[in-house]
Amino acid sequence: MARKKKEDAPAPGAPGWMATFSDLMNLLLCFFVMLFAMSTVDAEKFEQIAASFNDSFSVLPAGGSSMGDGALVSNGIAQLNSLSIYSNNMGERTKKSEEQDALEEVEQKKLEQSEKMAEEMTEMLEQSNVIEAVEIDFTSQYVVLTLNGALLFDSGKADIRKESMDVVNVIGDMLQSYTENIVEIEGHTDNVPINTSKFRNNNELSSARAIAVAEYYIQNKGMNPAFMKYSGRGEYVPVADNATAEGRAKNRRVEIKIYNQLSSN
Repeated sequence: MARKKKEDAPAPGAPGWMATFSDLMNLLLCFFVMLFAMSTVDAEKFEQIAASFNDSFSVLPAGGSSMGDGALVSNGIAQLNSLSIYSNNMGERTKKSEEQDALEEVEQKKLEQSEKMAEEMTEMLEQSNVIEAVEIDFTSQYVVLTLNGALLFDSGKADIRKESMDVVNVIGDMLQSYTENIVEIEGHTDNVPINTSKFRNNNELSSARAIAVAEYYIQNKGMNPAFMKYSGRGEYVPVADNATAEGRAKNRRVEIKIYNQLSSN
């Protein structure tokens, strides 16, 4: 009896669905690699990955093909044709972040300079025994020395009183250590109206007082006029309540602002 011919055995290898599944896993892997690259905020590497994706997605197995910049025609998979836009946006965000970091670093350095200057000035004023007559504060731009207006000037006048010359001279000697820093002198008054033969209002009075202090330092302490600024602010920048005598006394003042080196430049 003749033997029956054996049926052909199925070809060895993985079933067809596994190829599709493998493609899907590869795409997911690439997608998460892209997400990781974006999380590192490295614009240069992200652009390289974006270019690699564009190259890879233009030719896929199983007949996938790209139609220009449009959708990928194969198995319903969409082409990531916006990667270049994402890459550019990422680069812009990185640039803005770097600029912000740089600005914050400069601001911190300016603040450190002002703090160091304030410590130096406090020590000099203490050694000269005039620290009680001066209030010291600082910002990221400057150190400000505040002098009471009653100490420097008689009421309604802009001539520096002889009794205040010790304090004025000590500050002038101290300013000689900061000859390349901008120095700004501001005169301030309270809100009590004034109208004399010399000054029509508080603006004129405060301006004259600021000029008197600035000119004294230029003529007697050798301060460079190119680095000197002065202005009268009148009653418009109070530091206390003008409704009380104590508040008005605090508002009648002269402020000497010594800008740090970074702010001066």
